[in-house]
Amino acid sequence: MMNCLSHSFKPITHLIYDLDGLLLGTETLYHKVNQTIAQRYGKTFDPSVKAKMAGRRTQESAQLFVELLDIPLTPEEYIKERYALLYPLYATVQPLAGAKELTQHFARQGIPQAIASSSIRYHFELKMSSYPSWISCFDHFVFGDDPDLKEGKPAPDIFLLTAQRLEVDPRACLVFEDSLAGMKAAIAAGMSTVIVPEKTSDCQLFHQADQVLNSLEEFKPEKWCLP
Repeated sequence: MMNCLSHSFKPITHLIYDLDGLLLGTETLYHKVNQTIAQRYGKTFDPSVKAKMAGRRTQESAQLFVELLDIPLTPEEYIKERYALLYPLYATVQPLAGAKELTQHFARQGIPQAIASSSIRYHFELKMSSYPSWISCFDHFVFGDDPDLKEGKPAPDIFLLTAQRLEVDPRACLVFEDSLAGMKAAIAAGMSTVIVPEKTSDCQLFHQADQVLNSLEEFKPEKWCLP
């Protein structure tokens, strides 16, 4: 049996993961598509806008895009243009470094795992269509269009709902995230947080996280009293 006295952080029993930019390398696709749309209207999709949109539900991020860049589109029109560009690209999405290996390891160890993503379920299915066996590693999924979800990240609702479905105290959950909105949501839910930010992100923004890693390959389960 593992000696939990030697761990660096509080013991964890359940794991919750964001999807985009954490498990799947979709962020480069989103950036490319948003830059393309911005350029159509003589605008530049800069890192500050990208950071404000990250982790939020579709409607909220669309509202931010058109407002911050002063794009002459409604959020709905932007979303339509975005999906027309994105859908053909979803089949090309690859797992990020360490993502499959880490989640498969915990599945073999019997650690309950869930995905809590602002993405809608249909988009999740498109992105993960090539990875049916990987999907089986997770016990629950909560998406941005879940009928029981009231507020999106940075509100804690998505993580509290996930904990409820996992039937676990939120304080026993560890959340893996890549966005500032996701980190704030997890902390507000009373959960521990590991952040794997994009390489272009300012790591100082994530000073409230328990850990900030370069990739999931760096995660050490034993520090969290995990097998």
